[in-house]
Amino acid sequence: MSFVKEFKAFIMKGNIIELAVAVIIGAAFGDIVASLVDDIITPLLLAPALKAAGAKEIATLTWGSVKYGSFLSAILKFTIIAIVLFTLLKTINRFIKKEENESDEPSSTDKLLTEIRDLLKK
Repeated sequence: MSFVKEFKAFIMKGNIIELAVAVIIGAAFGDIVASLVDDIITPLLLAPALKAAGAKEIATLTWGSVKYGSFLSAILKFTIIAIVLFTLLKTINRFIKKEENESDEPSSTDKLLTEIRDLLKK
């Protein structure tokens, strides 16, 4: 079996594809969580603490440092990655089903054996 055929058989296994998708989606979702914590939650939690300590200028700057744009950017990146993966998986599944349909067609040996069986029944 050639390297290309072996590699194709390895890649087309469902478990490998599912694992790759899980890693990619997990990394993209990790970016969303990191952005939520770093850009939204942390500045909102630090502002009241700094204000209570009497640092009015720092508290104002911290409230202003909430980065909604970064968080929305992370969500947009995740959405684009999910759409691309969905399209890719749809194409791969169509390719796999096409191969399965082609392999469902009996080989010439199977056809010959079927004819022999039918003749023996008569």
